[in-house]
Amino acid sequence: MTFRILTACLALCLSPSLAAAQDWSIDHDASSVGFETTAFGGPVAGEFSDWSAQITLDPAALESAQISARVQTATGSTGSNGVDDPMLGSDGLAPATHPLALFESSDIRATQTGYDAHGTLTIRDTAQPVILPFTLEIENGRAIADARLTIARTDYGVGASGWGTTAANVTLVLHIEANAAE
Repeated sequence: MTFRILTACLALCLSPSLAAAQDWSIDHDASSVGFETTAFGGPVAGEFSDWSAQITLDPAALESAQISARVQTATGSTGSNGVDDPMLGSDGLAPATHPLALFESSDIRATQTGYDAHGTLTIRDTAQPVILPFTLEIENGRAIADARLTIARTDYGVGASGWGTTAANVTLVLHIEANAAE
């Protein structure tokens, strides 16, 4: 459950990490929105297959940068029914009533190691402020961004009392490749 939420968050955050003095067109085949967590005493990784993002980013004009990402929560998968069923159940991401996880940037800033996308991450209709750190490389009209953001699942109302410490934290893992839009 937490896995999908984190993946959604990361996917939303990485999507905005694309830059060039313009809008970017995401290469979905080369990009991924995933998550990492722990469950049943071991590491778990998964991915969301259905997501979209609109990115406007020019490193020389960050004041006009904007990132908006949407993740279809029902598409989260770890490949394990024992993890996926609770993650997608009514105590987890609950896609039947909360079909989208969203990220909207409000401010993007340069840092010594890359960029920070300040914004709001919404999961299960619960909005929380987040700072998504990401790296960005742009060459010949192609941008590659990578981001990782760790969130607490309970901050978004994900999980049941029986979950204990399982997936208490979820790390969203984003890899976004995009081409400068024409």
